[in-house]
Amino acid sequence: MWFIGVDVGGTFTDFHALNTVDGRVELHKTPSTPDDPSRAILSGLAALMDAAGIEADQIGRLAHGTTVATNTLLQRKGASVAVITTEGFKDLLEIGRQIRPKMYDMKADHPPPLSPRHLRFEVNERIGGKGQVIRALTDAAIDSVVEAVAGVETDACAVCLLFSFLTPEHEQRIGKALSKRRPNLSVSLSCEVQPEFREYERFSTTLLNAYLQPVIGRYMKTLGRRFAEVAPSARLGINQSSGGLMSVERAGDMPIRTALSGPAAGTVGAIHQARLADRPDVITLDMGGTSADVALIQGHEAGIGYDRTVAGFPIRLPMIDIHTVGAGGGSIAWFDRDELLKVGPLSAGADPGPACYGRGGTEPTVSDANLVLGRLPDSLIGGAMTLDVELAGRAIQPAADRLGFSVERTAHGILGIVVANMVRAVRTISVERGHDPRDFSLMAFGGAGALHAGDVARALEMREIIVPPAPGILCAQGLVVSDLKEDFVVTRRLPYDDRALATVSGDLAELRTRAEAWFSAEGVESNDRILRIGFDMRYIRQNFELTVPWVEINGAVGASDMSSLDPLRQRFYELHERTYGHYTETDPIEIVNIRVVAVGRTAPEQPASEGSASETSPSPTGTRAVWFEAAKATNTPIYQRVDLQPGHNLDGPAVVEQLDALTIIHPGDRAKVDGYGNLIIEVVS
Repeated sequence: MWFIGVDVGGTFTDFHALNTVDGRVELHKTPSTPDDPSRAILSGLAALMDAAGIEADQIGRLAHGTTVATNTLLQRKGASVAVITTEGFKDLLEIGRQIRPKMYDMKADHPPPLSPRHLRFEVNERIGGKGQVIRALTDAAIDSVVEAVAGVETDACAVCLLFSFLTPEHEQRIGKALSKRRPNLSVSLSCEVQPEFREYERFSTTLLNAYLQPVIGRYMKTLGRRFAEVAPSARLGINQSSGGLMSVERAGDMPIRTALSGPAAGTVGAIHQARLADRPDVITLDMGGTSADVALIQGHEAGIGYDRTVAGFPIRLPMIDIHTVGAGGGSIAWFDRDELLKVGPLSAGADPGPACYGRGGTEPTVSDANLVLGRLPDSLIGGAMTLDVELAGRAIQPAADRLGFSVERTAHGILGIVVANMVRAVRTISVERGHDPRDFSLMAFGGAGALHAGDVARALEMREIIVPPAPGILCAQGLVVSDLKEDFVVTRRLPYDDRALATVSGDLAELRTRAEAWFSAEGVESNDRILRIGFDMRYIRQNFELTVPWVEINGAVGASDMSSLDPLRQRFYELHERTYGHYTETDPIEIVNIRVVAVGRTAPEQPASEGSASETSPSPTGTRAVWFEAAKATNTPIYQRVDLQPGHNLDGPAVVEQLDALTIIHPGDRAKVDGYGNLIIEVVS
């Protein structure tokens, strides 16, 4: 009856509970417990169940988005890891791609490998580029390297052999020997973590997975055990960076897949709300306390990228294509050596936080500027947190004196700079990739997204803003509406021609068999199974590939036409032109990878409430002076989001307050509440 999503943030842990029978929604926020996130999850769950009258046997699923993996990498608090690799390749992790991390900084270095050189061991074996055994792996070589690993104090081991994605037997034999010799050692095999070509990225991803395994594994086991005590009949799902759920056991084995778990959940929630609002093309703006995440959604689909950097380390795994910029409510305003005012990426965080929190912060932040300009009230989260406008003004005053401006004009300038930072981020994922942002709606969420969406939309000449019913808890909502998901891939470099289908038919059959086995293990009914098959393709001599969709096999509908690969050619041309601005029909094409994405549909339907639509306007609960311009303030009515019903209309200026966020409607703009509770703002001026 109840699906519950829980998103663990640095300051608060958010809950979104949906009753799948009557559509009732319950929201809850509780302070996070960074030392053990499971404590906040379980205590918050207990409070939610008590407040909403939810019984343990009524919970069907709890979906969890986690930042534990990301924080572990950022803080370098993972396990001690050994590496086993092919003889002659122990320094590959340091050699990398020989590309400077910052093009114009000659002194900047990549972070040192998470496995120091004395913990990297070589084994006498060699697989060739076509999967052939050049040098056989002997039992004596296995015994020697396993004893070397057993002789050092490590918690995990990454096994990364050359071309193991083609012939995995050598890695598998070493993995079995390690598990037998040291049963408590966490072992990551590159042929399982990331079975694709490009050895540096494969090695790095596997090492990161091993680095996280002991930490995330313990956390997942603890959370799974404690949750089973609370709701024995419910399933626990963990969100992946690609936007789907996996089992808690799988998350313990493959923790690297949770590196961008939280932002991915927000994008899934945004897609869900965009679908309800019948807006297929949106650009998301998820602004929190430290950063802002933006993503482009086209046709209700978010782009998937395969090469990302997290905490300075390259990762090659499917991840929702999200661009992050250091622009949040806690972003600090400061003067650079050029005497120009900058905002971010440094943040005041949650402790001490912005000066207006009254916790000892003294530097001016975006939240302080919003409070001085009347855009924020004097309390947040239903009165649980009070804000001090005098402290905010005192923090901004030194910058105002330095600029020779008033405090209000300086605060307005701070907001202008942070908006410019977010506008650049939006341009990165739209204009720079051939998309016109004016063709999209801007979906604003996060604690501060709707606070700045009007300014961002104006700068980009976007004409519509969508604010979900609970923008500050949309990540948790995204977890509720997420499906189960698993990715399967095999590298097969071959020409794209008439013989390609016959060549890959065996690999396709194997991938489908693995996907069907996963469906069975996860208990997905046949009608709820979806297989999406695609190919990574490129022109010969290109360095990078494009993932071209081929067919979708829907368990409820049946199979698509799989008799020919001919449709791939035109789709590749279209995708190449959209990505790079050109294509040619004369150059030969090659297939590099075969991908199968298995999706198990579990997301519940959310009913609309358009039957109770009202054409009236709600009554404001008060007014306050809000500075929409640097020169003057405007007396602005204040509305409560709980009072807004489907069909209600609002004319700007207006401020809409709610438990988890705040929305600014600029003068001249018009807003309407749709049947699903979305606030649709038409940007007029």
